[in-house]
Formats: sequence, structure tokens, C-alpha cells
Amino acid sequence: MCKRQFQNSKRDKQTEQSLWRQYVYERQTLNQLSSEYKRCKNWIRKCLRNTVLDIASIASQPVTLIADVTFFRRSFGICVFRSPHLRKNLYSQEIKHETVDVYQQGRKTLERQGFTLQAIVLDGRPGVRQVFHDIPVQMCHFHQKRIIRRYLTNNPRLPAGMELKQLMSLLCDTSEDYFREALKSWHGKWGQFLKKRTVDPSTGRWHYTHRRLRSAYRSLTTNLPYLFTYQKYPELAIPNTTNALDGTFAHLKELVNIHRGAGIILKTKIITEILQK
Repeated sequence: MCKRQFQNSKRDKQTEQSLWRQYVYERQTLNQLSSEYKRCKNWIRKCLRNTVLDIASIASQPVTLIADVTFFRRSFGICVFRSPHLRKNLYSQEIKHETVDVYQQGRKTLERQGFTLQAIVLDGRPGVRQVFHDIPVQMCHFHQKRIIRRYLTNNPRLPAGMELKQLMSLLCDTSEDYFREALKSWHGKWGQFLKKRTVDPSTGRWHYTHRRLRSAYRSLTTNLPYLFTYQKYPELAIPNTTNALDGTFAHLKELVNIHRGAGIILKTKIITEILQK
């Protein structure tokens, strides 16, 4: 390559990088970039697609992780494994559905790269904990509260629901022993109430009268062994929520939504760029 060709190539790369930075981080639209550079939108798109992302490598090491999935539309989502202590996303994968295999693949990929998983924070999706059965698993407090709120609503009318909601307000500020005993005491008081049945006079069939309250209690008893893992391993500094990753998802969606008209290839590239920062 002659000197002039090299200079032109270097200039083109600098232009592509500048366009990409303006497009992603300065939130410039295709129309705005087209106007600024005096070029058509197809030329702008071509430059954006040709931009080479600068993906930094991270040395393999023992890590505590947060893992979660977010969706941009019904069959287009992303699974991310983040190290809150390194403040880096170590793994991301485009997915169509959230399944146990998605998390299994993430773990295998990181371990092949030399990372040692010390602990993980999850949102409580059924079956996923089994993928990490050999390391400490923390159930996200925010997701647990959201599950209970879904069953009880923000303003439960039944006294039993009001008391359970009050108990949930202590989740982040108490110990496992205290919470376990408080939940046991609640069930001792309301256990018979939970067993109340309603019979359908037309069919003779019955169902539990307070099914949503029962579901809330069952969720807590099922997840209780994983709600206070972070207190059992202080040396690992395990977070008790997935908030570090939820914040990343919120920022990601905000930037992607600015470019709603972008094709799937360009959207995926934007997601990759943001997640590797």
C-alpha cells in the first residue's frame, strides 16, 4: 500500500470512529449525521457497519458474578454475566428465549476462558440455580420483592397480606435467622387462614380461597435458602441484588431506543459496544 493509500485508509478509519462515537454516545441520528457530513444516509450506514469495535480483553481470575437477561422485543434479548467488582461485563450473548441452557452456555464460556466462578446473583428463574449448584447462589432481593408485590399488589386488603408486606420491607436490613423466625411466626398466625377453601356450588369443586397469598408465602419459603447467601460469605462481597446489571440494561435500552429504525445488525453492534465498556 502506497503512502497516499495508507493516509486515506487511516483517515477513513478515523471518520468511521468519529461517526460511531457520535451515533452511539452523542445520540446523533442518521439524519443529523447526514447533514453534518454532507453525505447520504446510506453512506453513513456503511461507515457505521464498517467500524471496528475496540474490544478490551480482561485477564482471567476468580470472580463473583451477576447474571440476568433483558429483552428488546419478543424474540430478541441478551444474556449478560457481569462482575460488579471489576465493573465489567465478562460475557454477553444474543438470545431468542431465556432458558437454563442460556446460563449453562455462559458459565461454560467463562470457564473455558479461565475464569473461576466464586458466587453468583440470580433473579430466581426456575432451574437456573441448578447450573450453579456448586457455588454460592444469591437470590436478588429486588426480584423477590417484585414477586411478592405481584401476588399481594401494592395495597393488600387482607390483614395477612398487609403483615407479609411489612415483613418484606425488612428483607434487606435483617438477618436470615430473624427473617426465618418472623416468617414462621406469620405462618403460625395465618396458617389456618391459608387453608380456607371456596366451593363452586355449580360443580362441587373447590379451590383455595387465598391462592395469591399462598403463592407469595410459597415463593418466600422456596427462595429463603438463597436470600441471605451474601451474609454467609462476607469475604466474597456478594451483592444482594442484580442492580448493577439492571442499571446497565436501563442505559443500554435508552441508547438503543434512540435508534429504533436501525437494522438488527446495527442494533446488535450498538449493544456489543455498550456492554464491553
